[in-house]
Amino acid sequence: MPERLFYELDITKRALIFDAGLKEFSQHPYDTASTNSIIKFAGISKGSLFKYFKNKEDLYFFILDSVIADLVTETTKDMSNLKGNLFEVVIGYAAIEFNWHISNPEKYQLLKRAFIDDHSAIFKKTINRYKASAESLFDSLLSDHLTKEPSSQKNIKIIKWVVEGFNQEFNPKIDSFDDVGMLKDAYLEELINYLNIVKNGIAD
Repeated sequence: MPERLFYELDITKRALIFDAGLKEFSQHPYDTASTNSIIKFAGISKGSLFKYFKNKEDLYFFILDSVIADLVTETTKDMSNLKGNLFEVVIGYAAIEFNWHISNPEKYQLLKRAFIDDHSAIFKKTINRYKASAESLFDSLLSDHLTKEPSSQKNIKIIKWVVEGFNQEFNPKIDSFDDVGMLKDAYLEELINYLNIVKNGIAD
């Protein structure tokens, strides 16, 4: 988290530092992202940057935390409008999230870098940091369909397993799409196919 001095800056200067960090971390992997580029874009000294943040990792997670908070805030506004069964709600939320990505390309690039496995130490820390909150969001998404019946809870677990497994399989393909709109279409098509198999049963 930022040091107290960061919050004593005026809002314009804080925004400049955030934008500089977002720009650098969205364009470069964490290990090669340059704090020199960040301070140049923000118009501050290196000494000042590390008065506001303990180190590069502290700055990185501050920016990533902020971007994820924005994603959750904006997408959950539309979650209440999702109607239908478990499958339709999951597909509907995926479409809402992709629409946010399309509207926020730089933030999308940061998230793409952060959550695609590059076997780095920072990726492992990222997954550990956000795993619980991601599961909480998914549970909240499906909460209207959850009852005390064991079958209901098992159905939701199965959907979660399918979506998690599908995401792990699909994520390596993301870089092959230059256009986020095309990525959205391909993702939803494959997700719908998998969910239909679960819904209709596996044919012999």
